[in-house]
Amino acid sequence: MLFKHKSTVKVDMADLDAEKTNLANFLSTQYKLDPTITPKGLELNTENAQTYEVVIMVKKFIHHKNLSNTHGVNAENNVVKIYKFKSANKKKEKHNKSPSHQNITQSWGL
Repeated sequence: MLFKHKSTVKVDMADLDAEKTNLANFLSTQYKLDPTITPKGLELNTENAQTYEVVIMVKKFIHHKNLSNTHGVNAENNVVKIYKFKSANKKKEKHNKSPSHQNITQSWGL
């Protein structure tokens, strides 16, 4: 018989501090996990979920919250980190191109 090892997976979400409770509720309702809220994020004490599975779960949460354009998920050891893209801080610059003016012969097709 194989013994299952209970592991701790931490979710570091410094950029999304306001979403801690929402992520905890999402993980408990959708995946029947019991997360604990910590100052840096969440802790999952589980024997079923591996780190890569938690990454998939967190990516689904970010997608449902429409944050996938500004945030990403990365995993190292037993820590899943939610980070903000560097380009999300910058505003996109619009290049205003003036439309080319057509002369009479171009617009009538002569």
